[in-house]
Amino acid sequence: MKSIYVGNIPFGATENDVRNLFGEYGDVSSVKLIQDHETGRFRGFGFVEMEDADAASAIEALDGHEMSGRPLKVNEAKPRAPRPRY
Repeated sequence: MKSIYVGNIPFGATENDVRNLFGEYGDVSSVKLIQDHETGRFRGFGFVEMEDADAASAIEALDGHEMSGRPLKVNEAKPRAPRPRY
């Protein structure tokens, strides 16, 4: 399974919209749209999980693809860097 970062998602998009778009390239295991912890509002990016071969096809095809007039930024998700604790 590969995790794909998807940025610049239109604020009106739903998890189903993203699932349907990526579903054209293979089975989508999960979709997670990230929300602000304080406001609960969608932050404009998320993550999609797919099988490795399907993920590679989706990344190549959808990076720069326009969704509701916004070009998506699509690449392999990188592990989150550790955050300092205060």
